[in-house]
Amino acid sequence: MSESDLVSRYNYDEFTPEKVTPWLNFDASPPLVEPAPDFPLWRLDGRQTRLSKIWSRHVYTIVEFGSFT
Repeated sequence: MSESDLVSRYNYDEFTPEKVTPWLNFDASPPLVEPAPDFPLWRLDGRQTRLSKIWSRHVYTIVEFGSFT
């Protein structure tokens, strides 16, 4: 699948089970209370950080991925 096809599928035009369900992959997510894997993150100003660096400063960290449209 090309990148443009992937973007087109991700930017669905309506929030329906048929269009949302293919993007859900809860089985691959860490279980609750288990730490997520460390990975790079980018700040809004473009500077890179890591999830582990944020964890070291905050007891609770919530990372939200997805579309807010």
